[in-house]
Amino acid sequence: MITCVVEYTIDPAKAAEFERFGRAWMALVNKHDGMHHGYFLPSEGASDRAMALFSFDSFATYEAYRARFGVDPDFIAADRIRDDSGCVLRYERTFMRPVLPDPAGS
Repeated sequence: MITCVVEYTIDPAKAAEFERFGRAWMALVNKHDGMHHGYFLPSEGASDRAMALFSFDSFATYEAYRARFGVDPDFIAADRIRDDSGCVLRYERTFMRPVLPDPAGS
C-alpha cells in the first residue's frame, strides 16, 4: 500500500471553494480503486495550510488512476474547480508507506 500525502497552501478567503474541490477529488479517488482518508482544513494556527491523504493498494494502481488526469472529463472538471477559483496557491505531493495498527491489538 502507498499513501499519497498532499500538502497545500490555500487562499484562506477561498476555503469553501477548496472544500468543494476536495469533495470532488475524494469521490474520484474512491471511484478509481483508491481509498481517500479526507482533506484536512485549517482549524487553529496557520490559516493557509491544508492536507489530503489517500491510499492505493500499489503504485501501479495509483499510476492507472493518474493516467486519467487531463483525459477523463470528471478529472478535468475537478481540476477546473481549483483552477477557476484560485483556492490552491501551491501544493507538494509525497508518497508514504503506512504503518497501521494491528487488527489484533498488539
